[in-house]
Amino acid sequence: MLSKKTSLSNYKNLLAGAMVFTYFFLLSLSLSAQTSKNDSLAFKLQRLESTNRFNPKDTTHINLLIRLAFSYRYLDGDSLYSIAERALEYSKAIDYGYGKVKGLDALGNYYYDKGDRKKSMPLFEEALHLAQEMDDIRCEISIINTLAQNYSYEGNYADALNLNLKGIDLAKKIDDQKMLSILNENIAGLYAEQKDFKNALMFYDTVQKINRKLGNEVIDAETQSNMASLYMDAKDFKHAMFNINRSIITFEKNKIYDWLAYAYEVKGNIYLEQEKYQWALYWFDQSNMLFKHQIEDDRIKIQLMNGMAKVYLGLEKDSLSFLHAQEGLELSKKIKSLQGQIDCSETLYKLHKKKENNTAALAYLETFKSLSDSLFRDKNKQSLSLLETKLQYEQEKKELIESNQVALAKQRNYIYFSVIVLLILSIIILVVRRSEKIQKKLNKELKEKSIAVTERESELNEINRTKTKLFSIIGHDLRGPIGALQELLKLFMEGEIGKDEFISFIPKLKSDVENISFTLNNLLSWGQNQLNGAVTRPKRISVEKIVVNNMQLLSELAKSKSIKIINQLPDNPQIWADQNQIDIVIRNLLSNAIKFTPNDGLITVEAEEKPTSWQISIRDTGIGMNKEMQRKVFEDSTNITTYGTNNEKGTGLGLSLCKEMVLKNKGSIWVESTLRKGTTFYFTLPKAEKRYQKAS
Repeated sequence: MLSKKTSLSNYKNLLAGAMVFTYFFLLSLSLSAQTSKNDSLAFKLQRLESTNRFNPKDTTHINLLIRLAFSYRYLDGDSLYSIAERALEYSKAIDYGYGKVKGLDALGNYYYDKGDRKKSMPLFEEALHLAQEMDDIRCEISIINTLAQNYSYEGNYADALNLNLKGIDLAKKIDDQKMLSILNENIAGLYAEQKDFKNALMFYDTVQKINRKLGNEVIDAETQSNMASLYMDAKDFKHAMFNINRSIITFEKNKIYDWLAYAYEVKGNIYLEQEKYQWALYWFDQSNMLFKHQIEDDRIKIQLMNGMAKVYLGLEKDSLSFLHAQEGLELSKKIKSLQGQIDCSETLYKLHKKKENNTAALAYLETFKSLSDSLFRDKNKQSLSLLETKLQYEQEKKELIESNQVALAKQRNYIYFSVIVLLILSIIILVVRRSEKIQKKLNKELKEKSIAVTERESELNEINRTKTKLFSIIGHDLRGPIGALQELLKLFMEGEIGKDEFISFIPKLKSDVENISFTLNNLLSWGQNQLNGAVTRPKRISVEKIVVNNMQLLSELAKSKSIKIINQLPDNPQIWADQNQIDIVIRNLLSNAIKFTPNDGLITVEAEEKPTSWQISIRDTGIGMNKEMQRKVFEDSTNITTYGTNNEKGTGLGLSLCKEMVLKNKGSIWVESTLRKGTTFYFTLPKAEKRYQKAS
């Protein structure tokens, strides 16, 4: 057993070595690609500066400097600083507002990345003030976003939330979808930091909807990597791994190295949380190689160093663990990262305790406890402050809306007066045309009655056929269970069976009564349709609401067979149909799916949007149907009883009823099935729009 474990370890080491070699080769290509991007901007700048009429204070030159400065962020901080300082100097000389804002922004980011928030904060605030004076909303939103991140990093979540909410209002004003995505994601991150996963996921849902509109795979990948970190904290490793793998593919394809380093680190942490140390180390190494050759971001590097320290501790390589934890601690002190000091001190405490170096272990434990207590108190205060800020902001927004409503009240009075005048004119026109419409109506009624007389004979024959079928079903499928119930009650009343024996029959009786109730509902609906008693009254309805209600209604039946029903409907599809009739359709299709699906099966409800309709499908993993059964399944000329996988009874009436209901609502229905693999029922219904035709 020991030799097998050693052999597997050697195999993993060889595999990791091969992957590292491949990565270095790809990284060399990537580095050259990134360098060429910077070189391209530098070449444009050099070409501009070499022209005869070149003026260093020209706005084109300043804009190029700003773009070049920001391209060096996370790559070369010193280059970022020197170029930004030059751009700011030229902008001040010609009073170029945009250049001053972006120059201050770039310098603020330099100090921010170094952890020197005392210097970065005044620069950001000055940039924000300038943007507001210029009434440049895009610049204002950009600075608000950066300031909010700065506050968040300090642990000042209340001010960060307030800034993000103001930024969202400004972004909505100019319909800046990209910044709406970023600012909502910032708020999700604030809640994630507080371990409030419910609210965090709520904001991530908003972010993903915006990202779908943007269609930008890089922005979407950034969201996925942050969501992966959230799912990891919530111990949902399946969703965490799914999101981080998707983001890594995008970052690698587009050569986004700062986010790629972060994504590699998150993936390493996912494996670390599951104590899969070899794989965790592999992904931490990938992130670390980017830091060595490409990235400058001390905040992410602290987390990486502590993660690698934990991995080496798990692999019992204590010396390497100590080196990485110590490096992370020194870096944390350098940029004043409280969370980094807590994490690295905890790891160093565990290392010294393991070596029985009690003095050092106690010192790190005291540091860890002291900093943790301080952070815990701050986070509790910030949680309350976060809630108070959100409520205060919503109250201020409500007051502004109310004041606007008062201002619009006078306008509404004028509108109401105009509407009244139009109504009076409409009434006059209606009176003039009334006689003409009455005459047309009488002619139409006369024609309809003539047609009705010719159709009456066929309707009477159809009614007789309906009556015969109803009696046949009642005699075949209802009389038996009711008779069994009656006979059992008789035996109990006459004392031929005891109370305990009677109680043992209750589950069977309950199942029979539920089947009788379901059959009666279908019979009444079908009979009413056949006798022209059911009128289709279409209106705007939510498919999701009907599906959820029926899933709840049939949940106990599904649970008894350990069948899982999954709702994969898109966001609230709206149709134009009769709610009661579509409720019957979905209930019958779900009931059939449960009936013909074996234990531990799966049922999926989906909807696909078409140009003028919604196509809804109910898919099961049941016993399936052959071609002959598929051809006859919607016919109403048969009343053959069918039995489910647990011997459940049915009349065969439900699918013909479904067909009638769908056709009445201007839709179509069909089935696709494979024996022993499953069945999918499809039906279409018109989409809800502003104006509709009446259903037949």
